[in-house]
Amino acid sequence: DVQLQASGGGLVQAGGSRRLSCTFSGVNWDDYKFGWFRRAPGKEREAVACISSRGDTQYADSLRGRSTVYSDGAVLLHMNNLKPDDTAVYYCAVGPGGCGLRSDEYPYWGQGTQVTVSS
Repeated sequence: DVQLQASGGGLVQAGGSRRLSCTFSGVNWDDYKFGWFRRAPGKEREAVACISSRGDTQYADSLRGRSTVYSDGAVLLHMNNLKPDDTAVYYCAVGPGGCGLRSDEYPYWGQGTQVTVSS
C-alpha cells in the first residue's frame, strides 16, 4: 500500500520560513510525481508544487517564488516569506506520470500538516 505522511507544520511569524517534509512508502510506478497542495479555511484545495521522479518541478501561483520543492529521500517543501494568507493545511500526494498540478492526478494522499502564519 502507498502511504504518505506530511510533517513539519507549526506556527510561524509572517515573513518567516518553514520546511515541510513528506515521507512515503509503497510507491512502485516507474515514473511518478509528488505534489504539495493546501487547503485554507473556507477555501478550495489548491496546488502548491510538484516534483517528479525525474527531478522536474512545477510551481503553482500560490507560492511561486516563495517555495522550493526537492527530494533527499523525503519530499521537502521549503517555504519562505510566509504570509498570513498562507495559513492552511498542507498535504502531500503521489501519482503516476510526470509533474502536474491537478489534484485528480494524485490517487494517494497523506494526512495534512497545519501551517499557521501569524501577522
